Amino acid sequence: MPKPFRLRAAALSVSVVLLPALLAGCGDDAETEDLTEQELGWKDCPAPSEAQGGGPAPSPLPNGGTWQCATMKAPLDWGDPDGDTIGIELIRARADGPDSERIGSLIFNFGGPGGSGVTALPSFGPDYATLRTRYDLVSFDPRGVGRSAPVRCEDDEQLDAHFEQDATPDDQRERTELLNGTKEFNAACEKNSERILPHVRTTETARDLDLMRQVLGDDKLHYFGISYGTELGGVYAHLFPERVGRAVFDAVVDPTQDPEQGSLGQARGFQLALDNYAEDCVSQTEECPVGDSAQDVKDRIARFLAQLDRRPIPGVFPRELTQSMATGGILQALYSRDFWEFLTDGLEQAYDGDGTILMLLADSMNGRNENGEYSNLVAANVSINCADDKPRYDTADVERSLPEFRRASPLFGETLAWGMLSCTDWAVPGAADHPDVSAPGSAPILVIGNTGDPATPYEGARAMVQALGDGVGVELTYRGEGHGAYNSKNRCVRAAVDGYLLSGKVPDSGTVCS
Repeated sequence: MPKPFRLRAAALSVSVVLLPALLAGCGDDAETEDLTEQELGWKDCPAPSEAQGGGPAPSPLPNGGTWQCATMKAPLDWGDPDGDTIGIELIRARADGPDSERIGSLIFNFGGPGGSGVTALPSFGPDYATLRTRYDLVSFDPRGVGRSAPVRCEDDEQLDAHFEQDATPDDQRERTELLNGTKEFNAACEKNSERILPHVRTTETARDLDLMRQVLGDDKLHYFGISYGTELGGVYAHLFPERVGRAVFDAVVDPTQDPEQGSLGQARGFQLALDNYAEDCVSQTEECPVGDSAQDVKDRIARFLAQLDRRPIPGVFPRELTQSMATGGILQALYSRDFWEFLTDGLEQAYDGDGTILMLLADSMNGRNENGEYSNLVAANVSINCADDKPRYDTADVERSLPEFRRASPLFGETLAWGMLSCTDWAVPGAADHPDVSAPGSAPILVIGNTGDPATPYEGARAMVQALGDGVGVELTYRGEGHGAYNSKNRCVRAAVDGYLLSGKVPDSGTVCS
C-alpha cells in the first residue's frame, strides 16, 4: 500500500482501476432553485475522462441498449443549500423487464473512497444482470471523484515520484523524506482543490444520495453498497432512516473503528489473505513456483522486499520497481482469489529480475493507466478520508504502534502503520473518530461479511449490524476468499441478495453461505 493511499476499502477489480474534468461550479442563482425538481438530461455516455481513469466509452448493453449518463446539480455546501452548486455525474442502464414489474432505481457505490461509479458499473454490469430485470441500475461519481468536481493534487510526473518513495522508513533521513512527501502532496491538494476540499465528507455525499433518490423519482432509496459504499450507506441510513428501501451492504467497513484500528484490522486481513494464498499455491497438483512450503512462499517474499529496499529492479520502462511499489502490487493481487495467478506470475518474474507484472498491479491500485496518466482515485481517497477522520497521527504515534502492526502482519504491518500519516497537515479538519450509522426505524438492511476478506475484515459485518441497531441489520456470512461476496458468484449469497432486492424476502439473520 504505497503511501499515502490508506485503503479504507479500495477498488474491487484491476479492470476498473485501469480504465480533465473541471470543478462544475455555478454562480449564485438569481432565484432559489428547487434542485429536487430538476430534470436529468440522459444521453449516451462519453469516454471516461482522465480523472475517471480514461479508456473507451462503455460497450453497448446486451439487449442492444446503451449506458446513459447525466449530470445532477447538487449544493457545493449542504450547509448552504441555496448557494453554489456542483455537478454529480450519474450513469444508468434502464431496467429490461416489463414496466409493470419495475421497482425503481438501484443505486450502487463500489467503494474506495475515490472510485468512479460511472466507470465501475459498466465493468461490473454483467454481475448484476438479474437485478436489472426490476431496477434501473444506477451509479455515480461521488463529490470529489471523477467528473463530480474532482479533487486535484499532484500531476502525473509528481505522482510517479510519490509512489516510488520508501513507505517504510528505516532511519531519520527516510522518515524526513516520507513526511516531506506527505506534506507536499497535501499542500498540492489544498492549492489545486481548495474550493471542494471542505465539502467531500461522507455526510455530504449521503445528502447527495437523497437528492438523487428524489430526482430519480423514488419514494425510498434502494441501494447496493460495497466496501466503503457500506459506510456511505450506513451514514445515509442514520440521516434518513425512514427513507431506506431495500439495501444491501457487501464487504463491510467496521463503523466503530478509528483510523488506527481500521488500519490494524487491514494488516491482519491482508496477512490472512497472504497465508491463504501461500497455502493454496503449495497445495496445487503442480509445483508452486514461488516456494516449497507456505512458510517458504512468505519468507521468499519478505527477503525479496528487503532486497528491493536496497536495490530496485527494472519495472515498466523506464521506471524501477521499488519496495513500496512491489508491496502495493502484492496487496492489489490479494484483493481477489481471481488475481492469485497474477501474483504467482509476478513473483516468479520478479525473482528473475523483471518487475513488470508487480508494477502493473501497483499501478492499478494507484489509478495509473498504461499511458502514464493517473485518475484522481488517490487524490479523492485521501481527501475524503481526511475530511471524515478526526485523528491526526504523527511519527511518535506510528512508532508507538509499530510493534502491534508487525505482530498483526510481518509483511504488511509497517506499510499500513506508516500510512496513518496521510492526513498529517491536512487543510481541512476531520469530522469524527468514526461514522455514526445508528438507524432506528430503518427498513431491514442485509449486511454480508466474507470470512476471507482482506480489506474489510469479516468482523466489520457484525459491528455494522450492532451499530445499525435492533431490527435493522440482517447478518449473512460468506465463508470465502477475496474482497466482497456477491461478486464471488456464490449461489447461496446470490439467492439471498436477489431474493431480498427483487422480492423483498429478508433472509434469516445468521445465515451462512459456503
